[in-house]
Amino acid sequence: MKAGTAADVSSSPAKFADYRHIIWDWNGTLFDDAWLCLESMNKVLARRNMPPLTRERYVEIFEFPVINYYRKLGFDFEQEPFEISGSEFIREYNARHHLPGLQEGAREILQVMVDRGLTQSLLSAQQQETLDELIDHREIRSFFTGIIGLDNHYAYSKVKRGQAWMAALPCTPAEVLFVGDTLHDAEVAASLGCDCVLIPGGHQSPARLARAGVPVLSALREVEEVV
Repeated sequence: MKAGTAADVSSSPAKFADYRHIIWDWNGTLFDDAWLCLESMNKVLARRNMPPLTRERYVEIFEFPVINYYRKLGFDFEQEPFEISGSEFIREYNARHHLPGLQEGAREILQVMVDRGLTQSLLSAQQQETLDELIDHREIRSFFTGIIGLDNHYAYSKVKRGQAWMAALPCTPAEVLFVGDTLHDAEVAASLGCDCVLIPGGHQSPARLARAGVPVLSALREVEEVV
């Protein structure tokens, strides 16, 4: 599938036979946790008497690696190492990480893919233990042939884990579709050699997603139209 806009996708969707496997991003794509990330960060900021973060600003400055996002917020890592504020954020997030639900239509689209005979996996920048806990809490493990997180909670990049997973898949990159909600997801997909679509409503604004050069859909349910 060629890069384009959501309108391009709707007018000329890829054929079902083009893909055998979907790699899903987790945070913001299937898991509706942007609000919790915002609230958790505001607690970290408040302790340092730093200005609070609004939803509008969050989706315009959040990025990977997240250390750059922290810099945009005004953290000075010469005064305080990233590991301190980063770990503090994770403690705030993990204290309530059972509260966010799945994105609207997430469970339904996962089932549609199963019914169509596609296999699915999940690639996340979340720490593996936390990721496994959340997947089990939402009772969706059976949808996936693989659940791949990171070995730390500093969310640097998913590229290396993604490349290793792609090498293990019993299909070619041309048979894989990556679905995410950030520019980094498009970067990961490019590094894997597979197609990508992005979904707004997660951790980055639609305007930012449009810069990725891949189709930006309106909602998760539209993934059904491109496979």
